[in-house]
Amino acid sequence: MDKIQLKALAKINLGLDVLRRREDGYHEVKMIMQTIGLYDELELRKVKQPGIQVKTNLYYLPTNEGNLVYKAAKLLMDEFGIDEGISIHLQKKIPVAAGMAGGSSDAAAVLWGVNQMYGLGLSRKDLMERGVKLGADVPYCVLRGTALAEGIGEKLSILPAMPKCYILIAKPGIGVSTKFVYENLHANDLRPEQHPDVDAMIEAMKQNDLALLASRMGNVLETVTVPAYPVIDEIKKCMMESGALGSMMSGSGPTVFGIFDSQAKARKAYREVRARQLAKQVYVTIPYNVKR
Repeated sequence: MDKIQLKALAKINLGLDVLRRREDGYHEVKMIMQTIGLYDELELRKVKQPGIQVKTNLYYLPTNEGNLVYKAAKLLMDEFGIDEGISIHLQKKIPVAAGMAGGSSDAAAVLWGVNQMYGLGLSRKDLMERGVKLGADVPYCVLRGTALAEGIGEKLSILPAMPKCYILIAKPGIGVSTKFVYENLHANDLRPEQHPDVDAMIEAMKQNDLALLASRMGNVLETVTVPAYPVIDEIKKCMMESGALGSMMSGSGPTVFGIFDSQAKARKAYREVRARQLAKQVYVTIPYNVKR
């Protein structure tokens, strides 16, 4: 196999709770992760010139070791002594630095692609174990589908598939630093009602009850981002007024998503978000559920 084309799927967090800050500086989390039908495209190709070549459609993205796709390829090529060259062309569609794990998903796709192209024989579990060296979200991006993430995000349990629905994604024209969000989150000082009930969300998923699931969604990081970036709350309100069953920020933001039970309602909300100029990137998509 000299060439392979891949899709790297975005994710949203249906629930995100931070339990505590650990002594090593990491945060203990409890999250429900869901892949969606928004994706980056990658093409991996063997080349004669040794080394790793990365090209991307966004001029401001690094094409060296500063990019996770480079690191992912190097990780496996170093481990298995692959001295051939590889060219990686990355077409970004997932909003960058948006709380949607775009970079982690790209890295997961490269791990899978290099494994396939060179016949390394690594299982999904093997790739997940290597992926955590690149970032806490990478193992989930290898797994995909609906999952509970615990620890620092690397302990994963498969959950029932998300009920059928339409998802509106809106990324405002601001950048939010994940470091800023976590440094200003004081998990131990939050009131009990500020923590989402992730277990109740899982129960709603077991019942395949979309409305109940949407009503229980919550992201503890909003306690930091919404006061600092009011546009996030404006987008949430716009989606709810337009018929969303629930709306929430994904990850550390600033992307906001809404859950809709019909495509017509999702399209109406899409038009409203665009008309109010609340977001730079707006998409209507669906959950991507993996057949296990």
